[in-house]
Amino acid sequence: MTLARGELLVSNYIDLHTHSTASDGIYYPTELLHRAKEVGLRVLALTDHDSSDGLDEAAQAAHELDIDFIPGIEINTDVSGGEVHVLGYFIEYQRPAFQDILRVLRDARERRGQRMVELLNEQGVAVSWERVREIAAGAVGRPHVAKALLEAGYVHSIGEAFDKYIGKGGPAYAPRYKLTPEDAVQLIASANGLSVMAHPIELPGLSELRNWLPGLRRAGLVGLETYYGPYTPEQEQALRALADEYDLIPTGGTDFHGPGIHPTPLGGRYVPYEAVERLKAEAVKRYGLTPPTFELPPPVEEK
Repeated sequence: MTLARGELLVSNYIDLHTHSTASDGIYYPTELLHRAKEVGLRVLALTDHDSSDGLDEAAQAAHELDIDFIPGIEINTDVSGGEVHVLGYFIEYQRPAFQDILRVLRDARERRGQRMVELLNEQGVAVSWERVREIAAGAVGRPHVAKALLEAGYVHSIGEAFDKYIGKGGPAYAPRYKLTPEDAVQLIASANGLSVMAHPIELPGLSELRNWLPGLRRAGLVGLETYYGPYTPEQEQALRALADEYDLIPTGGTDFHGPGIHPTPLGGRYVPYEAVERLKAEAVKRYGLTPPTFELPPPVEEK
C-alpha cells in the first residue's frame, strides 16, 4: 500500500504498538484489525508480549482489510527499579529456535498469572484461575486477572484492579522470568527482527537511557519509541534528539491493550510515516540472512 505523505500531516494512519488476546490484550487479533480499520489506520504492528501466536490471524485480517501489517513482538525485561520492554519488528517468527524460547517465556507468564490468583485467594479475594483462563481465551496476562476482579465486583475498573491489587508493589503482584534489555535485543535479532526500546521515559528515564544506549546500540538496538501514547512534546523532542544522536529509528504507537488499560486509544498517537519507511529499509537488509543464535539465560529464583 502506498500512503500519501501529505495526508499524514493532518491525521494519523499508523500504530506500531498494539496488543491482542495472544498476550494481555482484550481483543482477538481479527477484532483488533477491524477496530484499526474503523479508526482509519493503514499501518499496524501487533506487538504481543513474548508471543507471536496472533500474527498469522492478524496478517490475514490485515490483508482482507487492506491494512499494511508489520509482524512484531514485545519482550519483557527486568532491571533495577522495574520492567523495561523491547519491541521487535519484522520478526521471522516461524523460526523453530525462536519459538522454543518464546514457549519458555509464555509458560513463565502463565505461571505468573496463576500465582497472582493464588495471592488474591490468600487475601480472601475469590477469583478463580479457571475463570481467568476463560476470560483470556489464550495467553494469560494481568489484564485478564483485572477483568476477573472487575467481573467479581472487587473493583470498579481495570485501572483500579492494577492500582489496588496486581500492579507493581500491589499485594497480588508476581514477578516474571527475567531477561535483560540486551537479552531482548539479541533474542529479537535471532529472528532477524528489528529491536526498539519501548516507552523509555518511565524506565530507564532520559538520563539513564543516555548511559544505556551505547551498549544497547552495540547489542543491535535499531530504534527508540519516541511518539508514544501520553508523551508530551518536550519528551518527544528529547527522545527524537537521542534517536538522532545514536542513529536510531524514532518509532511510536499507543500501546493499545483495550479500553481503560492505557490512556491513549487505538491510533490516537501521531506517528510519522518516516518510521515505517526506515523500519522497512532496515528489514530488507536482513532478509534472507542467517541470524545470530540466542541462548536463553537460566531463570532467576525469586522469593
